[in-house]
Amino acid sequence: MNQERTGVATLKGNPLTLVGPGLKPGDPAPDFTVRKGLADVHGSAYQGKVRIITSVPSLDTPVCNQETRRFNEEAAGLGEVKVLCISMDLPFAQGRFCESAGIDKVETLSDYKDASFGMAYGVLIKEHRLDHRAVFVIGADDKIRYVEYVPEMTNPPNYAAALQAARALV
Repeated sequence: MNQERTGVATLKGNPLTLVGPGLKPGDPAPDFTVRKGLADVHGSAYQGKVRIITSVPSLDTPVCNQETRRFNEEAAGLGEVKVLCISMDLPFAQGRFCESAGIDKVETLSDYKDASFGMAYGVLIKEHRLDHRAVFVIGADDKIRYVEYVPEMTNPPNYAAALQAARALV
């Protein structure tokens, strides 16, 4: 049975239930399976690389759109850091978004199939079957170095803190 956590996140002030563990710095980065187009992609494919993983509810919403664009802009100055954006959006919708928004440095991955990422990283919203807004920075040693479960889903993450954590690892 999956762990359920309350008191971590809200949507417009209303409490949400997150499914999965509450990860923290020092924890090993859990593996997961998501989709890129029609292919399965495993989190383990990024082992040994410094990465920022952002989790967003849907690229079709203003804050998620803004967040993905901001990380795409920042990625240019991050060197070898891999930036992944995971949502429940279908891979085809993600592709259209990236093309229209000029997203070329952030890799979008879809968790729609079985919510593997959402459950492994503790961001699956039970009430809506969406992934909650969160940011994880993972070192080349595959340990989590920074975690932010954004308390209010309609707010953006702390970009400066996440980027500082990533830059410290390269």
